[in-house]
This record gives sequence, structure tokens and C-alpha cells, in this order.
Amino acid sequence: MNLADPMGAIAARLPDRTALLFTDRRVPYAELWSRVERAAAAFRHLGCLPGDRVALLLGNEPHFVEALYGALRAGLVAVPINVGFTTEEVSAILSDSGARVVVAGGAFAAALPSALPELGQVIAGRAPAAGSAERTWEQCIKAGAGAGDPGGGPHAAATTDLALLQYTSGTTGKPKGAMLSHAALLANQDQMARTPLRLSERDVVLCVLPLFHIYALNVALAFPLARGATVLLVERFEPLPTLEAVTEHRASVIVGAPPMYVAWVDTPGFAQFDLTSVRYAVSGAAALPPAVLERFTAASGIPLWEGYGLTETAPVLTSAAMASAAMASTPRPGSVGRPLPDVELRLVDEHGRRVRDGDLGEVVVRGLNVFSGYWGQKQATAAVLDADGWFRTGDIGYLDAGDLFLVDRRSDLIIVSGFNVYPGEVEEVLHRHPKVAEAAVVGTPHPYTGESVKAVVVLRPGEEATAAEITEFCRRSLARFKCPEVVEVAASLPHLPSGKVRRRDLRDT
Repeated sequence: MNLADPMGAIAARLPDRTALLFTDRRVPYAELWSRVERAAAAFRHLGCLPGDRVALLLGNEPHFVEALYGALRAGLVAVPINVGFTTEEVSAILSDSGARVVVAGGAFAAALPSALPELGQVIAGRAPAAGSAERTWEQCIKAGAGAGDPGGGPHAAATTDLALLQYTSGTTGKPKGAMLSHAALLANQDQMARTPLRLSERDVVLCVLPLFHIYALNVALAFPLARGATVLLVERFEPLPTLEAVTEHRASVIVGAPPMYVAWVDTPGFAQFDLTSVRYAVSGAAALPPAVLERFTAASGIPLWEGYGLTETAPVLTSAAMASAAMASTPRPGSVGRPLPDVELRLVDEHGRRVRDGDLGEVVVRGLNVFSGYWGQKQATAAVLDADGWFRTGDIGYLDAGDLFLVDRRSDLIIVSGFNVYPGEVEEVLHRHPKVAEAAVVGTPHPYTGESVKAVVVLRPGEEATAAEITEFCRRSLARFKCPEVVEVAASLPHLPSGKVRRRDLRDT
């Protein structure tokens, strides 16, 4: 089955239902599907064959949806690219993926390399440069409408056919292309549909996270469109305008990341917004501070379910919604919940042996939603994916009464005088400080202990705090070797578009 097929079925059954809400536009399913079909024909007309890669350098706009689903419909492999990447980074992904065509938004076309041999360029949202070989997206759509069917018609995907080359964020090194099949993406949608995360045709889902990230792409876009729901597509997150959009369009589901909820709870008058239409909110891509969860739910009354997943798992593995459904109670702060249906999860030590409940171990998982490996990197694939389908996530956590608590990335581990320090443990304490809005912890070289702990904190508006005050606060809850030796106060933290803190930038400061 092709990832685009469910949208086609909805368009045939409910042609006038709104698929996308974007600025002041309502795009019905029938209209969107018609443009997807023409986009598929246009890609075939450009000479693309099933299995060829199409790169997407587009923001949150309908063109992204049309290009993504058009590529999938034609049997191509979509390669979403971070719109914040430099020309060098974009060039590396285009080269590594072997893309045949790139569709770039007008605002991001400047990041394209000047020399793109044998690579078709399509520019959305503006006219191409004079004398260039670029085409506009509308020219392609029109060409697709009159192209007939040069490529043999819609492509029916086999179980192993790739849908996406989703490049990892690269927080621990050079980005790698995670190969996600149609089957893996559809499996994760099916897994979510069998939980309290399920969607119906009546839902309006906020999609403000960047679509080039797998969390937004499969959870906030593809999942709703496969269920006949409406996607409230917002170009970028700004606290007040996004809240106003949620209230105006009566959004029923919010798909978010921690920085969104941090910004909202610190927005004056947040509790006065009418959010009664919202059934639930989810948070993913980074750890949600328990204090933020508590403040958000207290102010809004909305269930906020934290989840956990990775690019390589399409992406959702666990959700606090599963724990909530099992216990008929509110989620436990700090927990990312329990595995989705048909996701096998266990924690193991460095030798691959299961650890006891309560002990730290690496999270390893297996399921139909797990990726097929890294594009062109057999060794990197073999290091994390075994012959039985078990994927080593590199995340460290522990289980308590069936709930998963994450401690940190194995690669972010700080070793102080031979003792392990997990940044997440220190950050959790920092987030309890009444003056701290956000915090991140990294290791920094130390001449005697090998490494020491460095904390970078953002204070709540109007607050002041000294480094000594914050360190002393940590000493009430942490062993001395875990407490920050260095505390820096910053106006903001560097985030990836997914919401994760870019720790590498903090190490370099």
C-alpha cells in the first residue's frame, strides 16, 4: 500500500471536506488530491522513475504537501531537507541521496548549490531566476495536468518500497539518511490509531512543527490526512498567533514540542484563552520538563501526553496516553509512557542483557514501524539494527511499573572522575528552580576530572539569579560531582527545529 492511498480514498468519499487550513485558505480533499495527481504526473514527465529521490526544501505550506504526496504517488522517494540548512549542508544531502529533482520554496532557494548537474530544480512561490533552467511549481502542476501518463500511472508500493529518506538531525555527528518504507510509516499510523491518540474526521489538528521533521510529517500531517481530519497548517510557531489560530479554528488536537509549551505557559493571559475545543495535546522530540507539564495542564485543563520516538521508528514508540488509558489516571510527570501496540521494548546493559526494572539500560525496540537501515551505510546500520529486527536507540532509561523514564542519550553521557552523569537528570533538577524557564547541560573538559558539568539556563521573564544560587539549589538534590561547576545565563537556547536543544553549540561556547 502507498502512503498516499488513504488520502485518495478520503477524497473520493468526502471530496468537500477540508483537508488543509492555511492562513485564510481552505483546501478541500478533492482539490488537494487533484493537485497531488498532477504533481505525480509532473514528476514522471520530468523523467523520474520509481525509486528515484526527490528532495523537498520547503516550509509549512500546501506546496510541501502536494510535492510530498505527488512524489509518493509516483513511486518516488521523498527527501525532506531542513530549511535552516546552509548551502554546504543542503549540497551534502543532495549528493548523498542522489536526488533527481529538488523542489525548493522561494524563500529557501538561496541555499541551493549553484552547480547542480543533472538535477532538476523546481521553485515554489516565486518566479525562477532569469536565464535559469528552473521551473515554477505551478508550471509543473500545469504540465502534469496535460502530460497524460508517461510513467505508467500511480505506483502501488510493495511492503519494502521506500517512501522517505529522512536525514537525522545530526546532533551526534554527520546526518544519516534513515530509510523509511511505506509500510513502516503506515504501521506507525495504525499503532497510533489503536490508542487514545486516535483521530476522526471531525478533528482539526494543529501542525506548526516543521514538516521536514518526521514527527510533524507522519504524526501531524500524514496521520490526520489518512483519517479524513483537517490539518491546521501554520508556517512558524509564534506563541500568541498560534494560540489565536487554535481558538479561531477550534483545533481539537495539538501536536507540539517542549519549547511551544514553555512559551505558552509563560505567555501572559494564557489561562484566559478558550481552548475548550482541544481534546488532547502531545509533546515529543525532546524531554518535557515536568514543571511545564503541570503548569500547562493546570492552566488549560487539557491532557498533555508526552511521547517518545526517533526518526528511525517513523517516529512514535511510546506515549503517556497508553499509561493514561491503562490506569484511567493522569500521566506520571517525567514519564514518556508505555509502548504503542505491537511495539516491543526492552532495556539492556552494555552486553545486550536485560536489566531489572528500576535499573538503567539502553532502550532497544522492535516493530513494523522500525526503519530499513541507513542509506548507503551498511556498517552504521549493522551497529544499531540486528538480524532479528531489534533497533538500539542509544537512549538510556529505566522502567518503573511499566512506565518508561528516559535519562539521556548514551552519546551525551558526561563522565566526571569515572562517574556517569546523565544531563537529563541534572536538567530535571534545574527545571524545578522557580526562576528557571529552560535549561540544558553538557560536559566540558576538565584538567583533573576529565569532564565537568556545565549548565546553560534561561530565566523566566523578570527574574534574576546568580550562578552560585543555581548551583546551591542543585546540591540539595544531586551528588556533588553531578552539580554544575559552570552556570551560564543565556537569553535563549539553540534548538533544532524538532525542539531538541542543540547541545553541540553549547559545548562550543
